[in-house]
Amino acid sequence: MAAIRSQTRLLHPLPPLSLSHSFSSSPEIPSVSGDTNDSIVSTAVSILRSQRCRSRWNFLKSILPSSGIAPSESSAIILHLRNNPRLALRFFLWSRDHSLCNHNLTSYFTIIHILARSRLRSAALSLLRAAIRSHPNTPPSSLLQTLALTYRSCDSAPFVFDLLIQAYLHSHNIDPALSVLRSLRSRGIRPLTSTANSLLRATANLRGSAAALNLYRDFVESFHPNPQTFNTLLLALYRDGRAESNGEILAEMDRFGCDPNAFTYSIQMAGCSDVTEARRLWEEMAEKGIKPDTTAYNTLIKCYCDAGKVEKGEELYREMVMDGLKTTGTTLELLIKGHCRAGNVEAAMLVYEDMRRNGFGPEAETVDEMLVEMCEKGMVEEGLGVLRGEMGREVVVLGSRRRSYEVVIMGLCGAGRMEEASKLQAEMAGRGLEPDARVYEAFICGYEKAGEFEMADKLRKEMVQMQLGEDGN
Repeated sequence: MAAIRSQTRLLHPLPPLSLSHSFSSSPEIPSVSGDTNDSIVSTAVSILRSQRCRSRWNFLKSILPSSGIAPSESSAIILHLRNNPRLALRFFLWSRDHSLCNHNLTSYFTIIHILARSRLRSAALSLLRAAIRSHPNTPPSSLLQTLALTYRSCDSAPFVFDLLIQAYLHSHNIDPALSVLRSLRSRGIRPLTSTANSLLRATANLRGSAAALNLYRDFVESFHPNPQTFNTLLLALYRDGRAESNGEILAEMDRFGCDPNAFTYSIQMAGCSDVTEARRLWEEMAEKGIKPDTTAYNTLIKCYCDAGKVEKGEELYREMVMDGLKTTGTTLELLIKGHCRAGNVEAAMLVYEDMRRNGFGPEAETVDEMLVEMCEKGMVEEGLGVLRGEMGREVVVLGSRRRSYEVVIMGLCGAGRMEEASKLQAEMAGRGLEPDARVYEAFICGYEKAGEFEMADKLRKEMVQMQLGEDGN
């Protein structure tokens, strides 16, 4: 990785040159003032400022031309209301939603700047996204130029340019966001660290860790990285199975004087190929005085369970409780899966019952894994009870319970309890879950073991008719 200067940087300084001059390459951007009817503007402002809330909108509508007002007039009204940004926003939305103004980019950005100068970030971001949607054929450069040319007259805040990048990212449009970033950087305007981190995260999610690393190298000079920056890159490497490249990121972290936190260590532990290395990182974290959080505990518990050392995972769980950390459903699910894979379904059941007492609902995958172990050990009755309990939960995604039904039905068939299996299959069908080949095969085997060959043959033929098997064998 290229050497990086570590001097202190001012985040997001206003450039020494005028923004309007810096973005003056296109003469086609309309002025905020434009051709306005001063009488309409002053009357509208007076009504909005003096009338009571309930009456002002109908009165205002009655004095406006039937054709509505021009975007420049809307901008002028908004500028007069700059010290009351919420009222300005209500006016903008009212004029837009009642088709009283065909807003252009200038009027959109006028209200966006007014909101930004008042630190109403979420409202400004929402309107930026609306402006992008309403002008789908306008390139990012034109949007940025209009935003810049209206900046001074609205006495806006610098982070408004970050909001434009964020607006594109909310729509998963990375290329326009990068285009805006590069244009701003060429004019000496640096993104906020949070914006840079959002860009890295979006790039990693949509294009992978290699693209995120390239982006980091390309514009790290333009912002001040923080621990979240490097955690984003480490997480991207982990998800792509490239944990061996962690050293490069950790070196950069050290170069910028960013101390690792619990999440930094959690990501590294998750990428370890053996539990010994994960434990070494855990101890290193403790030596540095970093208190492990729930995520860190869960990560090491998973490492132990994956290595078949469930008892060590249980020890960590008890330590976690003693440290006063809140137990999560993930913690208990890790232990349930660990016990199931170790063949100790009784211990898994104890954790499951503890989980339900604490108000957690396990994922369908966890329940299915437990049901498989229970049925294989002949605990079909207990498995049926678990299934009943899960179906009784307030929130159940039926499609996710298909496998649970199938496992218990196959367990009942294997135990020769064909009548109960048939009733459970009818319940399954009543919930819109049709049987698949595994269910048919379980019934066929069950009936054959019971000597009911005629019923087995009927099901075999039905299975072929349903195209669940290539033949009746």
